[in-house]
Amino acid sequence: MFLGSGKMGIKLVVIGAAGRMGKRILSLAAESGQFDIVAAVERPGHPDIGRNLAVTTDSGPVDVLLTDTCRAVAADVAIDFSLPQALDRTVDFCLENGISLVCGTTGLSDQQRDTLKTASAKIPVVYATNMSVGMNALFSLVGKAAAMLGPDYDIEIVEQHHRFKKDAPSGSALTLAENICRATGRDFPESLVHGRSGKDALRQEGSIGMHALRAGDITGVHSVIFGTLGETITLNHTANSRDTFVRGALRAARWLVGKKPALYSMADVLGISIE
Repeated sequence: MFLGSGKMGIKLVVIGAAGRMGKRILSLAAESGQFDIVAAVERPGHPDIGRNLAVTTDSGPVDVLLTDTCRAVAADVAIDFSLPQALDRTVDFCLENGISLVCGTTGLSDQQRDTLKTASAKIPVVYATNMSVGMNALFSLVGKAAAMLGPDYDIEIVEQHHRFKKDAPSGSALTLAENICRATGRDFPESLVHGRSGKDALRQEGSIGMHALRAGDITGVHSVIFGTLGETITLNHTANSRDTFVRGALRAARWLVGKKPALYSMADVLGISIE
């Protein structure tokens, strides 16, 4: 039997609950006192299915039984930081139960993004490639900077993540590039150049360089370099802990409760504009 927190807060389902992000969502949601964890879900066959995750908080332990079944449940919102192949199952679960969805899963295909858009006609959905508040501020800034600086400034994007990250470039790096393209009239993703090699790799006018580094346990570093003859400007965001993404996701979950069905972004959650 599932044992929730027993608090009268926002009823929360955590999908991908045994992963690195999922565990931190459970912990910080319980610690906040604003959420009642009503379900913790993982993929079928996960070795921890049936185990009590026993989240520790300042006010004492919270028993959370891990299940592989997205069963009928009364909940306000689900947070999903699992894998792309689990998206359809997550969306079906939320639609069947009338549950709002915060999706932070990266590496989604265009078809999967369309799935979220279709679902948002019936339930409110927040989708973001990065839930960090600071990173979303950077999303807003890069397009404005590129438009102000103009075409004389070359643009390079460098992203760094831990050795276990599967998708490259990161979803956040692609969002940075997409916002720059939108603000400057470039075509996306045609303007992107992914790395360079060879004896004839001269930079092409109007291109945006994209470089993905994978090493150790780097949580996440994104740098946007604007360079021209005589000066270089770098806008940088460094995530020192996964907790920054978790806090953003929980903020989105609180904001989403009571919203009308639509596809929202973290820019909507934070009330900032993306140009």
